Amino acid sequence: MANWQAWMKEAAYVDGAWVNADSGETIDVTNPATGDVLGHVPNCGTAETERAIAAAQGAFGDFAAMPLMDRVGLLWKLHDALMDNQDALAELLTIEMGKPLAEAKGEIGIGAQYVRWFAEEARRAKGEIVPAGVNGRRILVTKHPVGVVGMITPWNFPSSMLARKIAPALAAGCPVVAKPATATPYSGLAWAALAEDVGYPAGVVNVLTGSARKIAGAMMDAPEVRKVTFTGSTDVGKELIRQSADTVKKVSMELGGNAPFIVFDDADLDKAVDGAMASKFRNSGQTCVCANRIYVQAGVHDAFVEKLVAATKAMKVGDGREEGVEQGPLIDGDAVAKVQELLDDATAKGGNVACGGKAHALGGSFYEPTVVTGATQDMAFAQEEIFGPLAPVFKFETEQEAIEMANDTVFGLASYAYTSDMGRAFRLNEGLQYGMIGINSGLITTVEAPFGGVKESGLGKEGGSQGLEDYLETKYVCIDGV
Repeated sequence: MANWQAWMKEAAYVDGAWVNADSGETIDVTNPATGDVLGHVPNCGTAETERAIAAAQGAFGDFAAMPLMDRVGLLWKLHDALMDNQDALAELLTIEMGKPLAEAKGEIGIGAQYVRWFAEEARRAKGEIVPAGVNGRRILVTKHPVGVVGMITPWNFPSSMLARKIAPALAAGCPVVAKPATATPYSGLAWAALAEDVGYPAGVVNVLTGSARKIAGAMMDAPEVRKVTFTGSTDVGKELIRQSADTVKKVSMELGGNAPFIVFDDADLDKAVDGAMASKFRNSGQTCVCANRIYVQAGVHDAFVEKLVAATKAMKVGDGREEGVEQGPLIDGDAVAKVQELLDDATAKGGNVACGGKAHALGGSFYEPTVVTGATQDMAFAQEEIFGPLAPVFKFETEQEAIEMANDTVFGLASYAYTSDMGRAFRLNEGLQYGMIGINSGLITTVEAPFGGVKESGLGKEGGSQGLEDYLETKYVCIDGV
């Protein structure tokens, strides 16, 4: 397949077949850069999900028993298929989501890296023999696939968010039932097409589009679904955790963030500005790990703001497929309204718009990259996730003050700090209540490291050697009379 249209599947994938919703109902999918309707996907619900779960459960025994190197081989083929079709998959992603094409290509690339990483990690899912306290016994600890896994992924990274879930599940021997976001379903359905092409058995990979409430509800109700992994809002994550109690499922939750980005007096300001730009404005600020609150020490505050404003004004905004575009549209009009609401709250409380501050002249869901100075802890974005191209800058005096301000949130996903003091770097590691900390780096996501938060930002890890553990059960066997 050479073009993005070839990967744009307008059907759900259940038990090795492309199917429509029982009702025949469909959902429109829109290009946020143009407002044009790209196409339609099935509006599936409870019945279709139950069939997908039954197919996955039926496939589980044989897939779990598949020779390890055969499972690994399928993952290698999946990796190669992603990279062979990187350009087409990236263009499809940009068209349905809006991010610049260079970012979309990077997303397909890191998704392929996750597949490759977990293909390798599957060979290291080792148990152990533990010394027994009683003579004549042997204690064995072994690892086993957890079973059918339900997956619910968001629209902001519609391919790589699924990669971080589907790769370890398939590596462990777990069939999957996945529900991509209705705003960006084609990148999720493309995973089903890739899995079909490389030869995954029917029932191992199932992808459904449609009602989030009905599909997720069927997943949570089904005792056959032994694990659910979700990336999205904290409020929805909390509800899924409550629902998981009825069948005592394992859950992985990658939820909201409110990332502090701290710049100390001893920082390399040019690098700090580069890091802030990369973290804040990537994907138009629509990432759970992007800089949400920029804290700058008083001694360098004005110089940092001057450089940040200059870099922000220089950004090229437009359709993600256009050459040189660095920021595309927001996902929809509601996202624009949320950014404007947060900005209005800040200016009403004394914040100053240093640049940007309104809907972009391109119209639609485009918004100007914006910097606000004079930000304070009583402004709404100090507690709420912005999810847009709005960079608020706060001023602080001391290291301890910065740590306290950074921790003043229910969230604990990612945080960033720029400093040349290595002692301070270790103090920040101790003091910042975050699952991920970037020191002198604004882009820290990598397949080799565990991605995940603390506090109300979630449970479990994706990536790293820890990323496979959530898809495995641990058994203990005691053998007596040896």
